Amino acid sequence: MKIFYADNHDLNLPPGHRFPSGKYGKLRRALLENEIIGAASLHPSPLANDTELTRAHAPEYVAAIETGTIDPKAMRRIGFPWSPFVAKRARATMGGAVAAAKAALEDGFSGQLAGGTHHAHYDFGSGYCVFNDFAVAALALIAEGLAKRVVIIDLDVHQGDGNAAILSPREDVFVLSVHGEKNFPFRKATSDLDLNLPDGVEDREYLSAVAGVLPAVWEFKPDIVLYQAGVDPLKEDRLGRMALTHNGLKKRDKLVLGECKRRGVPVSLGLGGGYANPIDLSVAAYANTYRAAKAVYGF
Repeated sequence: MKIFYADNHDLNLPPGHRFPSGKYGKLRRALLENEIIGAASLHPSPLANDTELTRAHAPEYVAAIETGTIDPKAMRRIGFPWSPFVAKRARATMGGAVAAAKAALEDGFSGQLAGGTHHAHYDFGSGYCVFNDFAVAALALIAEGLAKRVVIIDLDVHQGDGNAAILSPREDVFVLSVHGEKNFPFRKATSDLDLNLPDGVEDREYLSAVAGVLPAVWEFKPDIVLYQAGVDPLKEDRLGRMALTHNGLKKRDKLVLGECKRRGVPVSLGLGGGYANPIDLSVAAYANTYRAAKAVYGF
């Protein structure tokens, strides 16, 4: 089993920036210290190349991010100031997504300790998302003939509008998004299947809702599932507006991963959300996702 990480490419954000970039390194340490994943399974993410990026994104946009010629207003929409560190980290996150998806096809399960950048559209980024990791990975698998039908299961509390905009028009990709009806983005795109949930939803209702939409995934007969295991439905998440417990999120991940394994569908995992105060609560939720994966796959 291979799991990829990109926290060796620090974003180097200004002091006081609200994005908790240190959470990814904390997660890697937590996985090792708690013996959830062994060091031999962890690999640095490769950098995505231009061919991989421009399958999902406008070449002009990719070049502007790479060179720093992007309009400052466009960077404000993303939420980061431009820097070569941000550009390189974005490439590493995309490369990790592609590498994890290919590893999942070989081993049945893989993932990366980053990702979930589902607000990035074809020619602009948004919501702390520079490029779209699931779009880049899905289109890489299809272009290289490694998969014919790809499903994205997006359970971040925020709708994956970038996933929907880039991928839903395609007949070989199915995008499922379960998210907060009143949460960001406030102008939502149209996925293949969207499930809007109210503020304050708790474990039982949420788990029932997720179980109710999964049959649509199996009807599509995917060769692989790209799973965004967003942890921001957690009650303590500052941006989530839902009320799930750590146990509820862990049950959700066991449900999704268990159903994939039972049907022999490989899974590549990406992480989403994570803005709890303190951030260690989000890190614990990320770690629980990998605990759930370990329980299902026995690695």
